[in-house]
Formats: sequence, structure tokens, C-alpha cells
Amino acid sequence: MNLSLSKSTAPAAMPPVVWHGQEVQAAFTAYLEKADVGNQAAWTLFGLNVTATKARLARDFDELLVLEHIRGFTPLPHQVETARRVMQELHGRAILADEVGLGKTIEAGLIMKEYLLRGLARKILVLVPASLVLQWTRELNDKFRIPAYAQRNEWNWTQADVVVGSLDTAKREPHRSAVLEVEWDLVVVDEAHKLKNNRTKNWQMVNQIPNKYMLLLTATPMQNDLKELHTLITLLRPGHLGSRQEFASQHMANARQPRDAKELKSQLGHVMIRNRRRDGATNLPKRHVTAVPLELSPAERKLYDAVQQFLKQEYDERTALRRSVLPLITLQREICSSPYAAMHTLERMGKRATSESLRQRIAELMTLAQQVTTYTKVDKVLEMIASLDDKCIVFTEYRATQELLLYMLRKRGVSAVPFRGGFKRGKKDWMKDLFASKMKVLVATESGGEGINLQFCHHMINFDLPWNPMRLEQRIGRIHRLGQEREVHIYNLATRDTIEAHIVHLLQEKIRMFEMVIGELDYIVDDPKLSSKLEEKILEWSMTSESNGELVAKLEQYGDEWLQQVKESTTR
Repeated sequence: MNLSLSKSTAPAAMPPVVWHGQEVQAAFTAYLEKADVGNQAAWTLFGLNVTATKARLARDFDELLVLEHIRGFTPLPHQVETARRVMQELHGRAILADEVGLGKTIEAGLIMKEYLLRGLARKILVLVPASLVLQWTRELNDKFRIPAYAQRNEWNWTQADVVVGSLDTAKREPHRSAVLEVEWDLVVVDEAHKLKNNRTKNWQMVNQIPNKYMLLLTATPMQNDLKELHTLITLLRPGHLGSRQEFASQHMANARQPRDAKELKSQLGHVMIRNRRRDGATNLPKRHVTAVPLELSPAERKLYDAVQQFLKQEYDERTALRRSVLPLITLQREICSSPYAAMHTLERMGKRATSESLRQRIAELMTLAQQVTTYTKVDKVLEMIASLDDKCIVFTEYRATQELLLYMLRKRGVSAVPFRGGFKRGKKDWMKDLFASKMKVLVATESGGEGINLQFCHHMINFDLPWNPMRLEQRIGRIHRLGQEREVHIYNLATRDTIEAHIVHLLQEKIRMFEMVIGELDYIVDDPKLSSKLEEKILEWSMTSESNGELVAKLEQYGDEWLQQVKESTTR
């Protein structure tokens, strides 16, 4: 039956509304007998009653109610299907493992709102990195009309029905006790790959939180070892994959290779959903990646060559004595970034030097660094930004270089703000908002490569590069993601005849071959070969190679091995 409310029965300020169903007609008839329909508040209450009635009448999740209660955006088909599957097939306990930039936050929001509408959830806890608390809170309020509250004090955990807070805060007392005393209906954990080790406080905290439903969001459900999948799934469904030992014997050929990939995939399908770009989940605007080769100035070249000679001598001595080479790795990377950054490490090494000869060599390098009066890479960034008529994010690995860039930009009259890991949550949110609304440039260290969404920007300059291919992809994912409406432009700076130039070639040539399926590389984002172990290898290769050609050959061999890993991961 069709029930239309005309202008004669509805308040004049309200438009006609059409509902369907005998139950709604009965509810309205009963309501007319008790309420003053000319009253605006009563009319609003009736609308709420209808929503509640429709929710009670919904017997399954084939038709989502949430789609009538979102605003400002239209969810993509894969996001709607994911929400439906989580509630209908996975019963509200799932790992959302979409590739970077495909909208895991949207999927989680759809699920949260659906449960709220149906009265299946009231108390919801969302745990995210501290820098993302405000971003999550805003999206839930603005897009889903969920009254989410950003946690700021101990009592916030129990006061609000929907709380967004950081896991780092939640696991510390007195917050921990406050969180654990609440019977949460739904718990959502973003960046859930940080729960991959069941011996950490993060995992133990999440494992103790009372919950009826749970969502774990991560683009990298497995990073180094298949056992990490078992650890995550144990949070959702203890025993689903057996004990840790049973999982290893039944499903693992080795740490990274499943015994029976098809069987393991079938088991994961009961608890994990992963949408991929190559499967048609979405079509993002095109990305353009450009290498920007640069020539060092004579003073910079003299310093670079002197540092390389110093590194070789120190490497031989430290290796013979089995001492840490970490300071050498740092110095090798900093000299590729800027002399200004390298000076900080040289100064620390000088203070810790155990011999007069070492102090003398470091003092000579410091003198050479002080003689550098112009910075080739900095000048190039200033030139590039001056040619852009839009916003740009500049990534550097080092805070000293960040401070130098900010100083030079402001000196040229270019509005710029910093973004780095040392900032508290409120300051990170403030810097992002300033960049969005007023500033032309955001100068970010590596902490800006994870979590924050900057779709309003479509230019990125990598002043220096991470020596991990997927960290580069994470950076790019800040602007090349859902919501980006324009083609994005990525510029990778590299100085010729330096180790940095070889790394740029390695990253760009290998990644370019997988531009259409780049998300598949998520599987190996933190493989030891691609992080600290890789840095040690590069230092070793550069220190022991007798020629530049030998170094390039070693890097190419590594690149081919890495590429083969990616190919294998895409066929799983």
C-alpha cells in the first residue's frame, strides 16, 4: 500500500514524504490519534519512528539502509558490496584489506552506520593512529552523520557512544582500565598491521577489549611472515586457523610461501576481504612519475666524494671490529639529502670519536660542509614550486633538511608548513588544515607518508627517497587515492653519479612495470630486504664495489630478485 502525506496533513515547512508498507500506515494511524501533526517536533519524531520501524522490518542485509543516510558522496560498488558481505557473510568480524587508496574508511563507515540504524550497535570504539583521530572523527560526522567524538580525556571513553581515539593512548593507564570496562558493540582498528605480533602491548590490548563485532583495517595483512595472518585472525576468530603450531604445519611451506595457496585463500575468505585495482575496484586518474637528474656543484661534489672516502675507511674498521654500521648508513643517506643534514650526524660522530685521528677527519669534513654555500636540490625545488600554480607536498627523510627547505621557501615568500612525527595530534591536524586552506607547500618527513589524505593536492616532490619501494608508494598514495579528481605529478630528485641516482633508477624502473597493479606490492611493504636490511646491503655494495659499474650490477640483480617476488605475490 502506498501512503502519501499531503500538505494538508504535514507541517507546511515539510515537503511531502512517501513511505510504503502496511506497517508504516498502521504506525502513522496510531500516531495521528496521539500527536499534534501540526507540530514540527512531532513530525520529526514521526520520521524517526518510521526509520526505526523500517529497521526492525529488515530481516537481512541484502538491502542496506545506510545508503539513504549518507551525504556528500556516493560509495563505489565495491565498497557497498564489502559492507554487505561483512554483515551478511562474515557476521561483523572481518579484516578489510583493500589496496592502498580504495576506501577502507568508507567501508568501515558504511558498516558502522548500518549497525547503528538497525539498533545492533550503540557503543562503538574506533582506534587509529594519533594523527588520524580528527580525520576519522570528521568523516564519520560529515559523511555518515555518526555522532563520533574525538577522545581527549580519560572520561571520554565512557561518556560518548561513538569514540575515536589512538591505540597508543588507549593501552596506557588510566585509559586502559576505562576502555576495558565498557561493553563495546563494535571495535574498529585502523592500521591493524601494527597488531601483527601477539607479544606486543598493542595486540594484547585489542585482544582484551570486550566486543560483539570487530573490523581490522590494513592494506598489508601480511608483511614478513604468514604467521602474522594467524595473529590477526586470532583477534577476530580464535581457533579459526587452529593453534599457531597447527597453522604452521597445515598451511606454511615456509615463512612466506603457503603449503596450499588455494586452501589458505579459502580459509581467509571467511574473515578477510581484499579489493584490488586490477580487479576493477576503481579507476584512479593517471599518475605521472618523472625523474629530475641534477648535477652537484663543485663544492658539493668535493664534500660528497670526501664523505664516501671516509665511509669506506670507517666501514672497513667497523666491520673488522664487528661494530655497528648504522651511523654510516645514516651519513650515506644524509649526504644525498643535503650537506646541512649530514653536518648533524658528523657533529655527533665527532663528539663520540675515540681517537684523535678520527676527530681530525670529521673536522675536515665539517669544514668542507661549511664551505657549501648553495644547495643544488634546494634551488631546484624552489624553481619547480615557483612554476606551479597549485599546492605541492615535498617529502624529505630528515628533519634538518625539512628545516632548511622551510627556511628557504619562506625566504622566497612561499607559504609553507611542516608536518612531522614529533608533532602532537592537534598540531598535525592544524598543519594539514592550514595546507588545505591557506598554504601552498607542505614539507613532510616520513610520518606524512602514512594515513593522512591529501586528495586536494596533485603535485609531489620527493626531495630524497626512501630506500624501500613501498614507502615511496605509501607517499604517493597520500594524493593518488579515491577522491583525487586530477592527474597527479610525482617528481623524484636525484643527483648524478651518487648512490641516490642508482636508487632512483632502481625504484622507478621496477615500479613502472607494475603501475597497473601497484597495490599488489603491499604484500612486501616491510619485508626486511626492503627496509633496514636493504640499507645495510646498499652500504655494503657501495663500500665494497671496485667500480661504479659493479655497484650498478649489484643493484640491478637485487631489483630483478625483488621484481620476481612481486610477480609471485600477484599470482597467489
